[in-house]
Amino acid sequence: MATWGEHLDISHRFRDQGLAEVESGDLLQGSEKLWGAAAHAVKAAAEQRGWKHNGHYYLFKVINELVSVTGDERLNDAFEIANQLHINFYEDTLDSDEIEQRALVVLDLIDMINAIVLD
Repeated sequence: MATWGEHLDISHRFRDQGLAEVESGDLLQGSEKLWGAAAHAVKAAAEQRGWKHNGHYYLFKVINELVSVTGDERLNDAFEIANQLHINFYEDTLDSDEIEQRALVVLDLIDMINAIVLD
């Protein structure tokens, strides 16, 4: 199992890859990489706290716990938007503008979680 630091590194790597994929026009791969970046950021926070995080259900539970701890509802909203990118990987329903807007939210989410983990 990866350490919380390794999850942060993966999150940052997937963030960069996802942005590059979107920029190059591969919207499906970009969507999935950005979702992966968000998911690994959440896993970092969970791993650091000893919370279960293996699977979608637990990732959403971790987000709910982080909202409880921080009082920051933006975490929940941003993670829901990240999940839309995951869905897009399978459904291919979002256009490039919609993906780019959601990518900005994912970047904010990663920054928020980085602040929590590295605080």
